[in-house]
Amino acid sequence: MDKIKTFEDLKCWQAAREIRKQVSILIKEFPDYEKFELVSQMRRASRSVTHNIAEGYGRFHFKEKCSIL
Repeated sequence: MDKIKTFEDLKCWQAAREIRKQVSILIKEFPDYEKFELVSQMRRASRSVTHNIAEGYGRFHFKEKCSIL
């Protein structure tokens, strides 16, 4: 089994990056009138997935698991 050293080693991040590439290719074919609404939203959503996975990977601090009673 491969060791996971960074978030880039995660299969989910790799799949999300591939989807991001496909979205990028797809939105280039959209008509000009969609470039400010739908294209912008699709671009931000596809980027958000990879960003959130990377951010979540770095959050392994014991204090996050503590609950305040």
